[in-house]
Amino acid sequence: MRYMMTYDLMETFRNSNQWLGATALSMASYPVFSMVPNPAFQWMAAWGEVTERTFSRMVCKPDWGIESITGEDGRDHLINVETVLERPFGNLVHFDIQGRDEMDRRVLLVAPMSGHYATLLRSTVRSLLPDCEVYITDWHNARDIPVSAGKFDVEDYTLYLADFMRELGSDLHVIPICQPAPLTLAATAYLAEQDPDAQPRSLTLIGGPIDPDATPTEVTDFGRRVTMGQLEHTMIQQVGFKYSGVGRKVYPACCSSRHSCR
Repeated sequence: MRYMMTYDLMETFRNSNQWLGATALSMASYPVFSMVPNPAFQWMAAWGEVTERTFSRMVCKPDWGIESITGEDGRDHLINVETVLERPFGNLVHFDIQGRDEMDRRVLLVAPMSGHYATLLRSTVRSLLPDCEVYITDWHNARDIPVSAGKFDVEDYTLYLADFMRELGSDLHVIPICQPAPLTLAATAYLAEQDPDAQPRSLTLIGGPIDPDATPTEVTDFGRRVTMGQLEHTMIQQVGFKYSGVGRKVYPACCSSRHSCR
């Protein structure tokens, strides 16, 4: 209960500051103030804009915004985003290009979960569509998933990836980007041992922290100074009462409570 109250208190604090910034920007941007030589109103508007953006939250998932692509025949082909496999914490999504024969090369993009939506990779998806059949992991926001749906930890994440790869078959090229690289590597190794026929043809790791000690940074130094117990005590919170996932333990990331801890 203590952490649930903290979650709601911080959300109230964020909403209040976002409102203050929007109000300051609106008032200081009134056209008549442009006649005043004092730059105070310009400063106030700038402060309001920065404050509003700083405390704003991505309330709903952005649209993919990929309506069509131009094929080899010179025609524009519409794109239908369809769900191949649906799970409580994430779906496997396919970009079906209408009027085009299925491509031989199939690619699975593993999108980051914590703090992001899969739509963050829309430019990567758009670049691959002309030459590949593109699939992507579409993770759900943990704060909106009821506790009754069960936990979703590192092991569950890895098993989700293994199931997605099994669904698509071995004739597959997997590309995890940033955060999911280590877990995708683990899922591929798991398939290699448990179900060799389902392991992908290739695995391309992009920007993932496979060995953080290879290039030490302030983040890795910080990790050595604190214990897992300290991090859990200070960083893990329970989702507040205004969301469907009330009571679920999460790590509130930069955009929303995306990463589930139970």
